[in-house]
Amino acid sequence: MGATVDDQEQGNTKIEARSYFVRHRNALMVRAEFSQLYVDYYLHLMELGERPEPADDAMLKDGLAALVLHLISKPWHQTVAWTLHFENPLLNLFVTGESLGEYVVGRVFSDNVKKKGRELFYSQVTSRRDPVRQSTVEIVGRDVFGAVEQYYQQSEQLRARLFRHSDEDIVMVSAQPECDLEWLEQLDEDQMRTLDRTEELSLLEQRLYRFYCGCSAERLFPALAPIAVRDGMDALFEGDSIIKAECPRCGAKFLISRDDLAAFLEQS
Repeated sequence: MGATVDDQEQGNTKIEARSYFVRHRNALMVRAEFSQLYVDYYLHLMELGERPEPADDAMLKDGLAALVLHLISKPWHQTVAWTLHFENPLLNLFVTGESLGEYVVGRVFSDNVKKKGRELFYSQVTSRRDPVRQSTVEIVGRDVFGAVEQYYQQSEQLRARLFRHSDEDIVMVSAQPECDLEWLEQLDEDQMRTLDRTEELSLLEQRLYRFYCGCSAERLFPALAPIAVRDGMDALFEGDSIIKAECPRCGAKFLISRDDLAAFLEQS
């Protein structure tokens, strides 16, 4: 059985995300500095021995940042997963996270991606209190922040703007009831950088996030079990006693024992 990456990731540094209410504009501003989260993401890639294409890497970092800012603007109990499908070239970008677990994680898929004929944004929201909510919206362009803004407009039915205060200091400003939409629409990066001087901001909340998955061989059993039941253990293991399986959330690879999976099936 392969070693889990959980032990290494338990030590990942948590970054602080803050939310503010912009008084007189009725808008929410959320902000975080992502340098340390990106460092831990790169350490994870080193553990895997992977080096994504620079463009794909930049897109995933933007996806992780946007998800953190989205999470802090939502209830604590929500777990959110986004998949962004891009074409020409084909690419799927996956990010997921939650505030209670204080984590975000994600990866890019550039191989064996199916062509859809259009670019799409898939969202799934789960919580212990509410039914699973899923939505799919069509997006235009390969800019991740632009895609998130389009998702907000179409699915959340809110106007949201994403800005770079600096390369790794990201800000999102979203409309609240009775928002000054004209002000939000004309807001640019220069104005955003002086909001603390030109607008009245009230700190609402601070939350912590880290790059973390927590995957293990055992946590892959529920995904492998239906295949073993449908096709049989012999077909799944192809005559071997060990197979290699990959975490769909972070790409970590594990060795799965036939005996261990059989024991899991017996207990299920």
